[in-house]
Amino acid sequence: MKLLALLLVVISSLMASTAKTRTQAVTYEAFNNAIGTGGSTRFEKEIGLTYSLNTLVNASTFIWQTFGQGAGDRKNVQRVRLYIDDTDGVAYASNDDIHVNANYVGNYSGDARREIAGVLYHEATHVWQWNGRGKAPGGLIEGVADFVRLKAGYAPSHWVGPGGGDRWDQGYDVTARFLDFLNGIKAGFVADLNRKMKEGYGDEFFVELLGKSVNELWSEYKAQFGG
Repeated sequence: MKLLALLLVVISSLMASTAKTRTQAVTYEAFNNAIGTGGSTRFEKEIGLTYSLNTLVNASTFIWQTFGQGAGDRKNVQRVRLYIDDTDGVAYASNDDIHVNANYVGNYSGDARREIAGVLYHEATHVWQWNGRGKAPGGLIEGVADFVRLKAGYAPSHWVGPGGGDRWDQGYDVTARFLDFLNGIKAGFVADLNRKMKEGYGDEFFVELLGKSVNELWSEYKAQFGG
């Protein structure tokens, strides 16, 4: 998908590199605050801020499509910032800001560009998804984000296969696979579930949307894949 806006990239000489673009009433900005580290060097060489901004724009469009959202019914987010930091972990999203660990990039043993694209799709989902006003299980929230990553084609090879995991709300790849199964039962299920989570959360949402409890659906899922 082509970037639908002019991309301006400004690189400072000492402290950090930055990039900025605006499309569909959302401004995207990126900052590399880890200049001088090994992870930053690999990031700049193999990924870069221009590619990262393109990915964020494409991810947002894909998320809106996945959730069946137009400009009038998505979250009112006007600015999304990406920071490449010298920190710990992989990445996280907070208050419409996405932070990616440069050290993770530096130490990643595979295709770093593809991996960070998947990470950005996951974290961008956190920017745009509803969370039941804080009442939805954390595993479900993370599962929805990985569901988007899965549907975008960025599932890494180390994820569990269909039927894997111990609980439906275990989160991440486990819950993503389960949601993909449910989305196959009813096309648009994840979009409907996200829409219902705008105002709150209850396990009864699964009954309302699919006619069965989430535990019944999990049992059917495990039985189908021999879990």
